[in-house]
Amino acid sequence: MSEQHLEQSVPAKKIIPFMSYRKLAMVVSLVLIVISLGSLATKGLKFGLDFTGGTLVEVGYSKVEPLTNIRNTIAEAGYKNAIVVHFGSETDILVRLPEGYSDQLGAQLVSVLQQDFDGLIELRRIEFVGPQVGNELKEQGGLAMLMALGMVMLYIAFRFQFKFSVGAVSALAHDVIITLGIFSILQLDFDLTVLAAVLAVIGYSLNDTIVVSDRIRENFRKIRKSQAQTVIDISLTETLARTLVTSLTTLLVLLALFFYGGELIHGFAIALIVGVLVGTYSSVYVAANILLIMDISKEDLILPVKEGAEIDDMP
Repeated sequence: MSEQHLEQSVPAKKIIPFMSYRKLAMVVSLVLIVISLGSLATKGLKFGLDFTGGTLVEVGYSKVEPLTNIRNTIAEAGYKNAIVVHFGSETDILVRLPEGYSDQLGAQLVSVLQQDFDGLIELRRIEFVGPQVGNELKEQGGLAMLMALGMVMLYIAFRFQFKFSVGAVSALAHDVIITLGIFSILQLDFDLTVLAAVLAVIGYSLNDTIVVSDRIRENFRKIRKSQAQTVIDISLTETLARTLVTSLTTLLVLLALFFYGGELIHGFAIALIVGVLVGTYSSVYVAANILLIMDISKEDLILPVKEGAEIDDMP
């Protein structure tokens, strides 16, 4: 395809000037990151039972009982900060207690619940998570995220170019910080399912960034006479439809999980919803913006000429 034909394939009037708003986007991103880091430093994350330690008790009711009644009964009995959610069906209840494990705890809890219930309650299981295990999970979860970012940077540098790797990792760090910041500001429970969602956000955002980066690289090699900002605007415009379709279809699934998936995966769904929204934004206004800041040019992406190649064969 000739350069002239390629430039005409996206008429100027149809090119969306994404990068003309890059300074405003940079300010918005910096504000969100500062707020998120400030909340993480002052309020921190509200770690769930997986990280803090405690006891998990599963009970089965013979008929449906409102969760509000169960929570009130447990609170009146002196069990503070208990988390009560459905586990599968509406008659299966999961109770998370910050108290340590004891042989009598399960029977005591069932006895307390039985006082205000006219049916039968069955103790299904009781599990204990020690604080040492919780601390290990925090460390391993943090290392997992850092390792993921490091491997992404190496892959992008090898697959594309170093400047692209800096942009991609900056976008991923941006997405993770803001997602964690939302959980810190709203004091939502942060457990293993949310950690899994954050790692999934890294994968989702990376996929979107690679698609955009690939188109930017391709256009830099084909559109020789345009400025870097114009080439990036053309590339973002060409990939916009794919980005929106992917994001919207993913959000539809996540919204279904949030509203109908039950309380156990609310945190998972919220983290992914925030991550998809922020990740879509960062693929355009963080990764691409970093390329302009680092002064990306066609010289950075010219294919090396093989030894012995004829002049006529050179691009």
